[in-house]
Amino acid sequence: MKCQKCPKAATLHITEVLTDEQFEELHLCEECANKYLYEPQKGPGQKSGEGELGQEMDEGSALNQRECPNCGIKFVEFRNSGRLGCPHDYEEFRQELLPLLENIHGETRHCGKLPRRQPQNKQAQSELIQLRNRLKHAVTTEDYEEAARLRDRIRQLEEI
Repeated sequence: MKCQKCPKAATLHITEVLTDEQFEELHLCEECANKYLYEPQKGPGQKSGEGELGQEMDEGSALNQRECPNCGIKFVEFRNSGRLGCPHDYEEFRQELLPLLENIHGETRHCGKLPRRQPQNKQAQSELIQLRNRLKHAVTTEDYEEAARLRDRIRQLEEI
């Protein structure tokens, strides 16, 4: 497929949601996509940085220029590469990453997988640890019904 703005091959396909029922598909080469995504677009009769769209772009560019104090990666670099620079980036860009992770994975907490051959007692131990953490949280939030249910489940597992 050809880029819609130049004769190069399109490598990025962008779907813009205009309204709930109206979408616009763009097929762009990498160079045109960078211009489209990272350079302010001027609307008809509007100067760059004017109105709501301009404010959103200013906020977006400020966000893109924020960087991690440990590794120095900027959020725009993460958006381009898809890779964070260090573990501290998760905290630095937390507000921006949570909706992204929830959209991709449907969850914001990684549970991980267990090996299929893991012995039963190991599985019970990991479940006990999780239940005890949930019990602490339930007591902290004063959800005593949930805490009682968790306490009973913990006792069941400890008897095994």
